[in-house]
Amino acid sequence: MAQMAIKITNSDNSKLIDMLNVAFAEEWLAYYQYWIGSHLAVGVLRHAVADEFMEHAKEELEHAEKLAKRIGQLGGVPLINPNLWEKTAECKYDEPKNPCVCKLLEQNLTAERCAVARYQKICEMTEGKDFVTFHLAREILEDEIEHEQELFDYIRDMEHGCCESKEK
Repeated sequence: MAQMAIKITNSDNSKLIDMLNVAFAEEWLAYYQYWIGSHLAVGVLRHAVADEFMEHAKEELEHAEKLAKRIGQLGGVPLINPNLWEKTAECKYDEPKNPCVCKLLEQNLTAERCAVARYQKICEMTEGKDFVTFHLAREILEDEIEHEQELFDYIRDMEHGCCESKEK
């Protein structure tokens, strides 16, 4: 553990590590949700959407790696038992029971909106107190907002086909 990393955070380290572990668990679940969705997708634009899902899966895994590194720098341990991911995450894994591209997009859109809220909270908690964690959370937040926009765009573009969007 890096002594200075802990010293300069100027925030409740235990609470911050807990919040980062929640995000860490959610990133692993998001990775899997995108990964499995890319393999199950059927319907209109399935190849394009599957490619998009794989790109997002890769980015979610990168987020998990960055979070694990930061948790360690703060003297914590990332959740090492995958069984704890589902229990710890507040943004839950949504089993893709219906592999229609439209349904998968909607499930992932919901998950991305939850992730946006998570990283906004981490930014608010660390702004002006822990510049390293703030920068990390802001960087991931930007990715999650981009993911949300991309998913929303697919849904909007497909509304004339099989998707019945709840939002316009």
